[in-house]
Amino acid sequence: MPRVGIALGSNLGDRLAHLQRAVESLREIAVPDEAFLCAPIYQTEPRLCPLDSPDFLNTVVEISFQGTAFELLDLTQAMEKNLGRSASVKRNSPRVIDIDLLYFGDEIIDCETLVLPHPRIGERQFVLQPLAAIRPTLVLPQQALTVSEALAVLQKNELTSVSAF
Repeated sequence: MPRVGIALGSNLGDRLAHLQRAVESLREIAVPDEAFLCAPIYQTEPRLCPLDSPDFLNTVVEISFQGTAFELLDLTQAMEKNLGRSASVKRNSPRVIDIDLLYFGDEIIDCETLVLPHPRIGERQFVLQPLAAIRPTLVLPQQALTVSEALAVLQKNELTSVSAF
């Protein structure tokens, strides 16, 4: 049974309550008596979002799931809708909840509706930091670095890209 990483984010309304409801919804579909890992919650500035977007609260959970990645995708999209996410025509617009599949065991999927592992994990500190808190030594398919090592590289690159005065 695969272990599945899922990223959660919210930057509208009662962000903490939205994350808590999403975590509880995921707990309901997780395999009972298997480890349910939930990272700390981090507040992060919005990236690639419209100007004046509120800060996000982000976390990552890892569950065991009995079913396919596509079944899980359908369930998480239904959760988003049930938790109040509305369809937006603007990419990266503020949202009540965002639930993204990060990985599904060792599966590699690349199709129109789903790409796993998530193609931008290594670019997103708001994903790597909480994931490193629960799975620091995880190496994702097609990757050479552990999650902690990828986070360290990302943080180092962000620090060295700042201009000097």
